[in-house]
Amino acid sequence: MAVARAVRRERLRGFGFVLPALLWTLAFFLLPFAFMVAMSLWERVGGRIVASWTLDNYRDFFARPHLVEGLTNSLEITVTVTVMSVLLAYPLAWILAEKVPERWQRAALMLAVLPFWTSYVVRSYAWLLVLAHDGVVNRALLAAGVIEEPLRLASTRAATVIGFVHFFVMLLTLTIYANLRQLSPNYARAAADLGAGRLRTFLHVILPLTLPGVVVGAFLTFVLAIGDYVTPQILGGNNELVLPQIIMLQIGRRADLPSASAMAILLMAVVSLVYLGCARWLKLERA
Repeated sequence: MAVARAVRRERLRGFGFVLPALLWTLAFFLLPFAFMVAMSLWERVGGRIVASWTLDNYRDFFARPHLVEGLTNSLEITVTVTVMSVLLAYPLAWILAEKVPERWQRAALMLAVLPFWTSYVVRSYAWLLVLAHDGVVNRALLAAGVIEEPLRLASTRAATVIGFVHFFVMLLTLTIYANLRQLSPNYARAAADLGAGRLRTFLHVILPLTLPGVVVGAFLTFVLAIGDYVTPQILGGNNELVLPQIIMLQIGRRADLPSASAMAILLMAVVSLVYLGCARWLKLERA
């Protein structure tokens, strides 16, 4: 009996430690999410929201090409940003982990995370100034005689991609660097002893062992980029809308909360599908 009471006390004590986190999750995630799901099944009729429990908001989304195009734009931009960030971050992380002397690695990492110290909005506006019609890039190209007229760089998809990549390369660099630092050099030595060259060692040993870190960083990049509103709004303008911009328009201009909720649910569904696709490597990373 005494042992059973002690076990119950320990369980209650553990539950007491977990309870604040559970209440926080319930209040600020589960309940708002449940309300958003319910709202997506309601209708806006004559300026009023009616709890009619219908799937019309979802049908209306797929029936309107410009809304589907917003989701397509979001996916295309996000996939482009994720791929480019991985391709740029991996060599940078490898240089930091393998080529930079260990006594200088902390300073190099400090420089790598400097973009995180600046406001997200400030970074976006800084890129807007660089890519503007009379910005730094166009002035440099005109002065060098490469172009005769300023290029249209701002308010384009390319500007949005550049702004995203500038931020997410550093995020991916940190996750990949952490994996490379944890990797024992004995793996590469063993591969060399078996006759593998540098390229085969990288493709068959280093890359598979660091793939969980790459996938974790890529997944974080995908989640943050596909749901971002600020960078596409500032750098992309309103020429090619992404789904977060359309959601904000539904709320700000039309006050159509049911339609906006349905779009948000669809966006979360896309993220969930990507998570399921990455679950194998995410589990490996946790292990």
